[in-house]
Amino acid sequence: MSNPLYLIISVILSYFIGNISPAILIAKASGIDIRSQGSGNAGSTNVLRVLGKKAAIATLAIDILKGVTAVLLGRYIGGQSVAVFCGVAVFIGHIWPLLFGFRGGKGIATGFGAIVSIEPILGLEIAVIALLGIVFSKRVAVGSVLAAAALPFLAYYMHPEYLLWSSAMGVIAIFKHRQNIKRILHGEEAKITLKK
Repeated sequence: MSNPLYLIISVILSYFIGNISPAILIAKASGIDIRSQGSGNAGSTNVLRVLGKKAAIATLAIDILKGVTAVLLGRYIGGQSVAVFCGVAVFIGHIWPLLFGFRGGKGIATGFGAIVSIEPILGLEIAVIALLGIVFSKRVAVGSVLAAAALPFLAYYMHPEYLLWSSAMGVIAIFKHRQNIKRILHGEEAKITLKK
């Protein structure tokens, strides 16, 4: 990457890609603010509880695609190093979106899209951990927290070149799940249901 301006532009673009919130926009089309319904989180699990499976699947797919798009943009503009910066930027843009008053989701789906695009094996490893946590606990938050906690350790042992940014993403994701962690420890975290 010969021009630092390319890095700045691609990171800003990636942040605003992260600002695109399908949870908020789909719920708004139904006349509600998803952040005032259910758990209050602008993510696919809350959309599932409030609006049903179709809306949740669309939310999940778009959130993952945001991460993929930002990384591919960064790679096209400046190679793998810029792709990493863009992956972190889209993750932060999803969690703290300027366009929605810095009230976004918890970053799991968008983070996964970014990670699997940066390093597919690492992405698949955390996906397996998340799915196992969800299947055995019937709670999405359990899988999300386990995957976030495992991310820096997997990077350290298998992909050390990605330790810094993966640690940052893992810590942020766990921080965003702090209320879920409290509910899990008290046995109060809601199980996932597919009634709608």
